[in-house]
Amino acid sequence: MIADLKTLLGIVLALLPFITAADTQITVKAAIEQRSFFQDPLYSGQYNSQLSAFIEPEIYHSWNDETDSITFKPFYRWDQRDSERSHGDIRELMWLHVGEDWELRTGIGIIYWGQAESLHLVDVINQTDLVEALDGEDKLGQPMVNLTLIRDWGNLDLFVLPGFRERTFPGLKGRFRPEFEINQDNAIYESSAEDRHIDYAMRWSHTLDAWDIGLSYFNGTARDPSFVANSVNNKISLTPYYGQMEQLGIDLLMAIDDWLYKFEGIYRDVSQQQSYFSGVAGFEYTSVGIFDTVWDLGWLLEYQYDNDHNTKPVDKNALMLGTRLALNDINGSEVLLGYVQDLDYAASHTGFIEASSRINDNWKWRIDAWFLASNNMQDIIYNIRQDDYIQISLEYYF
Repeated sequence: MIADLKTLLGIVLALLPFITAADTQITVKAAIEQRSFFQDPLYSGQYNSQLSAFIEPEIYHSWNDETDSITFKPFYRWDQRDSERSHGDIRELMWLHVGEDWELRTGIGIIYWGQAESLHLVDVINQTDLVEALDGEDKLGQPMVNLTLIRDWGNLDLFVLPGFRERTFPGLKGRFRPEFEINQDNAIYESSAEDRHIDYAMRWSHTLDAWDIGLSYFNGTARDPSFVANSVNNKISLTPYYGQMEQLGIDLLMAIDDWLYKFEGIYRDVSQQQSYFSGVAGFEYTSVGIFDTVWDLGWLLEYQYDNDHNTKPVDKNALMLGTRLALNDINGSEVLLGYVQDLDYAASHTGFIEASSRINDNWKWRIDAWFLASNNMQDIIYNIRQDDYIQISLEYYF
């Protein structure tokens, strides 16, 4: 924890000469969050409540008529219960140079690929910061060199990714963990270069009439680890194992009137494992101005499938139903409700709620809740089946 703070402080001090410049913008996001769990924990040492806070400043500096810029976005979280969740990260430290028909990004950054709501299959560049949230949408900053070629036939992004980020996991006192302790400090790699392996990726994207199309390729260290069981003095622990993999991906979005049609699919080949296909497809329909108001109500449906038999014996079939309410008011009030049902195991399902609204120019409230159920021991949800929770957040922007 102290090392993380010293690293972030050192970078801030190095950037101080830029902060007073006219072409520099500084914003800060900070929040305090309270989680309350509806059920007693499955494992000893866990708690029924969890208080935490984070701060995420952003410094942006540009020069050469904004053809060159640097963005620095550090992040630090303190957690009351889980020492593994108290951590810092550099989400972004990126130099951007903009040419006539090309862009070059060098540094640390977060790249998002994908279109679907319930699963983000093609999104493979960054490692998941799993201690942040259950949905896995928070990412760790990834060192990279990214060249973007902007052409009439589409945009081509080429990536060189030096260095690998290991996934974060809850500690023994944290919720959302498996039965056995995860040995995070001794990860195993297939590559002899370990976390210094250089990965490569590329993505072509283009808009054709109503279609947004993305085709991607990745070659390098798998972001999703498997686990090796160890037993020392009759105490079992799990050690993350990161193999080498190749992945082909496609993401599609088609917009027709009030309808959005979405698809993501990947073919993944991980060394020493069976290759497999995963896909998610669905739609979102928006009713504009319901009840003669400015409110918009969206309906979402997505089908999830994969035939990855490396972690489970059968194919995955699941259906996500959801609704999104946007009040279109000055405070940006929104509510998203979702329910995911396993089509093969009736007792395996999850539900989630996301709601937020601004209080004024500086303050914002947010509510997140997850509901989990499973009686299938081969389901990943089974280990966290009693970790239903509601989280209330108060965010401050300045």
